[in-house]
Amino acid sequence: MIEPPIIIATRRSKLALWQAEFVKNALEKVRPGVEMKLLAMTTSGDKWLNAPLAEIGGKGLFIKELEAALLAGEAKIAVHSMKDIPAVLPDGFSLPVIAFREDPRDVLVSRNGEKLSELPTGARIGSSSLRRQSQVYAIRRDLDICPVRGNVNTRLSKLDSGEYDALLLASAGLKRLQLAARVTEYLDTNICLPAGGQGALGIECLANDEALIEFLSPLDDADVRACVEAERGVSAGLEADCSAPLGAHATIVDGWITLRAVLATPDGSEILRAAASGTQPDALARDVVADLAGQGGLELLQSLR
Repeated sequence: MIEPPIIIATRRSKLALWQAEFVKNALEKVRPGVEMKLLAMTTSGDKWLNAPLAEIGGKGLFIKELEAALLAGEAKIAVHSMKDIPAVLPDGFSLPVIAFREDPRDVLVSRNGEKLSELPTGARIGSSSLRRQSQVYAIRRDLDICPVRGNVNTRLSKLDSGEYDALLLASAGLKRLQLAARVTEYLDTNICLPAGGQGALGIECLANDEALIEFLSPLDDADVRACVEAERGVSAGLEADCSAPLGAHATIVDGWITLRAVLATPDGSEILRAAASGTQPDALARDVVADLAGQGGLELLQSLR
């Protein structure tokens, strides 16, 4: 039995609020008449803006307060970007919905309209992601990639003020905020492979709330789930957190999944690639993990720790 209202925990950023409102609207369509409200929260990841995420605990910092709200009964569900969720959930939590995948690619937004190949030597590029940094350095080591924190609008303001010559961002966030016109170049996945789960949304709740899981079930997307589970399986198998220079992206056609992964050193001097195809996300992830491990991937990750 579901007792309304359904309280939806979310971060306070414009993008997070858009995502939570989108999920609220989607739920209202499949479960009409049930009252739902948003609970906007400021997370540790939103507060600590003076250091790269990899140095302060990774992207899991964006969800721990939301999970605490679920445990305390202050909210029933939490809406996340799937790329922000650690590959292994804490005990007691479930992801009954993985869906709504927007364009998973990375993009370049440059101040003067140059594409990646056209940026001048020494151009200052803002990126909060070691994954993006490592792959771009692999083809343009002459650029100066520097940390940038803050929400999408904050980063764009820093670009416009001249603090950076270009930014590396996720296409999905810009599209959802109606900022796609700012994109200079969509980066081919052969150049910059996305993070596992990038572009997809996840709904988290307590694992023992069977009635709520059933309530949410119409929103789950089997194809998106299969791809994202394969991608997340690579991170889990390598025991890599969300801030590692690891990309994983899967596509699915008629039930056939193709999974690709890339693992690199932050300076792009060493880059490992692996791929597998099949129908079972777990098996594909294991194959890709074994391939990367055979190439020295575990040692590479250990050197970064």
